[in-house]
Amino acid sequence: MSIESVMDATRAGLSYQRLRMDAASRNIAMSNMPLAANASATTTQISGTPSDFGAQIDDNAGFEIEQVPIATREEHDPSHPLADAQGMVHYPATDLVEEMTTLMTASRSYEANVRSFNMLRGMIMKAIEIGAK
Repeated sequence: MSIESVMDATRAGLSYQRLRMDAASRNIAMSNMPLAANASATTTQISGTPSDFGAQIDDNAGFEIEQVPIATREEHDPSHPLADAQGMVHYPATDLVEEMTTLMTASRSYEANVRSFNMLRGMIMKAIEIGAK
């Protein structure tokens, strides 16, 4: 396996984990945002397939963030400006435990990718140093 392919795999891993953190953060932030009347709730998910590691890798490594519909939860608050005729306010039914778990695992995976990238970089620098002598 060439050094370039290892670097490409690490960059793809960093991009994917960053997208996972972005998606989970958006879902957590939107979980308590009330929905307007007749609006549908959406959640952020990652779609796509990873880029070929032999090809040029773009910023997102072939993955995209997309909005997909989800169910809503209702809370009774007749004084809220977005309440419907029955006094119910609708919110996205986001599973906060799942989103926080995703956020934590993506953060740890991102850190692991950074460590592997820095280790590879250090080995390359040491090889250059040895070759220069």
